[in-house]
Amino acid sequence: MLPVAVRAKCEDLLIDVAGLCVTARHEDYIKAALAGLDDDGPCTAIGHARTLSAAGAAFVNGTAAHGEDFDDTFEGGPVHAGAVVVPAVLAACERHRPDGAAALLGIAIGTEVMCRLSTVVPKAVHKAGFHPTAIFGVMGAAAGVSAALGLNAKQIVDALGIAGSFASGIIEYLAEGAWTKRLHPGWAAQSGIRAALLARAGFFGPRTVFEGVHGLFHGFAHTTQCDYAALDDFGTRWVTETLAFKPYPCGTMAHPYIDCARKLAARGIKAKDVKEMVCEVGEGTVHRLWEPLAAKQRPPNGYAAKFATPFILATGFVKGGVGLGDFTEQAVRDPEVLAIAAKVRYVIDPNNPYPKAFTGHIRCVLNDGRVVEERQPHFRGGANEPLTRADIEEKFTLNARHGGWNASRSAAALKLLSKLYDGKIDLASLRG
Repeated sequence: MLPVAVRAKCEDLLIDVAGLCVTARHEDYIKAALAGLDDDGPCTAIGHARTLSAAGAAFVNGTAAHGEDFDDTFEGGPVHAGAVVVPAVLAACERHRPDGAAALLGIAIGTEVMCRLSTVVPKAVHKAGFHPTAIFGVMGAAAGVSAALGLNAKQIVDALGIAGSFASGIIEYLAEGAWTKRLHPGWAAQSGIRAALLARAGFFGPRTVFEGVHGLFHGFAHTTQCDYAALDDFGTRWVTETLAFKPYPCGTMAHPYIDCARKLAARGIKAKDVKEMVCEVGEGTVHRLWEPLAAKQRPPNGYAAKFATPFILATGFVKGGVGLGDFTEQAVRDPEVLAIAAKVRYVIDPNNPYPKAFTGHIRCVLNDGRVVEERQPHFRGGANEPLTRADIEEKFTLNARHGGWNASRSAAALKLLSKLYDGKIDLASLRG
């Protein structure tokens, strides 16, 4: 039996992912994802009338869940487990084993595998130019689907071996705010299903997929010198319990900086009084969230803005918060926000604990010479300050409203999701 805290976290994941699928359902990238699939079948793409194959539904739901960068985060990785594992397991169970208890087990196992793997060589996958959610996501999805469908030990080993050859996902989306990061979880989710089904049918995969000379870590972290002790207490200690849920729809490591900026504004500091803002940052975040600095101060489009800490913290300072509406093409041209963003720069803090913890700091120098500093020691929504179930449900309702669902439909969906692990899986009411 799963620990109570793990089950609760898996319930939160289900609610959060479903709401994110609804909020993204009318976005251009989801329209393109659906139009690009010749993959119809009996499974649910949440928020859409059209039904798809299990792999197709996993792809669309995974892409939607990650599309606004509003999904959960494992701070030790960092990876976004829910957007991969929940769509994969839900689709596989809906098609092959519609049992809520099986889905719960699969989501718990898949999430734990994905998060644990991300800690074996911290930061190395990102440094090598790959997206950890994409690389470790396919392994977590394969493990989760395998567990949910009741594969035996040999079949699970084969599924993981096969999944290693499906892993992919480069971070070149950073160059111009392209959409490809959005599809990484969807691709990993559908690949995990395919790996598990191939293994169940007898397809043979390499047992040394992780540690081998040409294994996953060699290919995507460029090393086989790994800390496999990170996997030692698997099943007795659950890192899934520490998953973080985002209060803002943007890059996770920027969140503590938003909170610092909001604190500065709450102290009465006005935009016209600011000379510069200098932020202490972890070296591992620079290439994704701080450089090239000019592009992060003035991002080219709304999606690029989600990974531009100077723009994001400026938004929090000027507007008092950061929401979905702050990443439209119009919002990223806001002159007041851009004026503050242009005054933001960074210095690398060699003692920053990233990726074990996400912290924030702003040293605000005012025109009259005064210096005001704010620090945020942890990620709000994470293990040190978690969102409550009420917070998760409120986030679901707001996301569903953004996606066009009314209050009664949102309430009915929440009721269904809250009981999904206790009976037969029937997602038909989440369509359309």
